[in-house]
Amino acid sequence: AAVRGLLKRGGFKPSGRNKPASEYLAQAAREGRFPRINNLVDVNNFLSLESGLPSSLLDLRAFAGRACLRYGQPGERYVFNTAGQEIDLEGLLCVCGGAADAPLGNPVKDSSAAKLKPDTDAVLGVVYASLDCVTGPQLAALAERFGGLLRDFGGAGSVRTWVLQAG
Repeated sequence: AAVRGLLKRGGFKPSGRNKPASEYLAQAAREGRFPRINNLVDVNNFLSLESGLPSSLLDLRAFAGRACLRYGQPGERYVFNTAGQEIDLEGLLCVCGGAADAPLGNPVKDSSAAKLKPDTDAVLGVVYASLDCVTGPQLAALAERFGGLLRDFGGAGSVRTWVLQAG
């Protein structure tokens, strides 16, 4: 309920195919069809399943040195899979990057433009939460755990973590 509340804050309606990614993963695990993709994505999915919080693991190159969090604007959309399906981002919390602060990920479905590729060599991990879900220290510990899992199972050479709080 707290994760859905986070998604609703900007006016997004998290239901049906637009439910939080963490809910999809939990349902898949209960049904014995937890997706296995590659070590990095599997770490991300494991952390989301373990914490109950949606998370993104995105190719850092897509951000061109700039990242921010904001709500999707009216008419904003992006393609999220190889079939060319799009998600309407209006009112949805998004991690954005590049010179135009284009949406690249969110707690429901990540952009195809920022998904990991075979030559990805640097990633940005995002855990979407609010103080209704976890405390600041709990989120900091979760970020450290994410980094540790990426080091131990994803081959990360270095990890930096931050907890961003809206004021």
